[in-house]
Amino acid sequence: MNLLNNVLYIIWDIDPRIISEFEFLRWYGIFWVIGLLLSYQVMLKICIEEKQLQFGLDQLITYLILGIILGARFGHILFYDPVYYWQHPIEILPISLEPTLRFTGLSGLASHGGVLGAFIAFYLYNKKYPTNYFWLLDRLTIAASLLGGCIRLGNLMNSEIIGIPTSLPWAFIFLRIDELPRHPTQLYEAIFYLLIFTLLFILWKSGKIRQNKGFLFGLGFLLIFTQRFLVEFVKENQVAFEKGLLLNMGQILSIPMICIGILMIIWSR
Repeated sequence: MNLLNNVLYIIWDIDPRIISEFEFLRWYGIFWVIGLLLSYQVMLKICIEEKQLQFGLDQLITYLILGIILGARFGHILFYDPVYYWQHPIEILPISLEPTLRFTGLSGLASHGGVLGAFIAFYLYNKKYPTNYFWLLDRLTIAASLLGGCIRLGNLMNSEIIGIPTSLPWAFIFLRIDELPRHPTQLYEAIFYLLIFTLLFILWKSGKIRQNKGFLFGLGFLLIFTQRFLVEFVKENQVAFEKGLLLNMGQILSIPMICIGILMIIWSR
C-alpha cells in the first residue's frame, strides 16, 4: 500500500510470470485453468443431481474450451484491431517477430468474441451429440459466470483492462502501467461475476425455475452484460478509435447481449 495525498492506495506490481525466468507459465493461464476446473465441477454436480449424464460432458467441455479461446482471440482481432493484425498476421498466433522472435501469449482476448465462439461450439456439439438445448444452456450459464470471474482475476494479475484514474480509497496503482491511482475494474468485474454465479446457482438449487428453460440463460446474459456495460464507464479504452465514441466497443457489443437476455427471460416465462 502507498500513502498518496493522505489516501491509502493499493500498490499493484505483480509479475505476470509465475517464475520470472520461465516465460510460458503465467498467472493468467493458471486462473483460466482454475476457472475451467471449477466450472467443470459445477456442471458435474448439476448433472449428477439432475440425473442428466447421458450426454458427454467431457466432449462438451472440449468443444467449449476451443470455441471460447478461438472466439475470444478472433473477436479481439475483428472488434478491436483488425488493421494491425492485417499488417502483422503472424501475431494472431502467440508469437511476435518484432524486434525479435518471442512468445507473447494470446495477448488480446475479447469476452464478446468468446461468447460467440462458445455458441458456435455448442451448436456444433449439439449437432453431433443431440441433447436438450436450453436445459443445457441454462446450466452452462451458471458455470460460465464462475469461469468469467476467474478470468478477470487473471486480468488483474496481468495489470491489464485497467480503470480510469480515481481518488477513491480502494484505488490500485498499477506500477507496470503508471503511478496513477485507478479503478481496479478487473476486480469489480470478478466480484460481479462471482455474485452472478452465486445467484444463478441458488436459483437452480431452489428448483423453482428448473422447468422454465432458458430463464437462467436469459438472466445470466442480462446481468453479465449489464455489469459489463456499466463497468466500462470507469474503464480505460482498449484501443485508440474508442476515444471519439459515445459508447466504447465493449458497451456497443453488450447492448445486443442484454436484449437477448431480456427476450429469453420473457420467452422462458
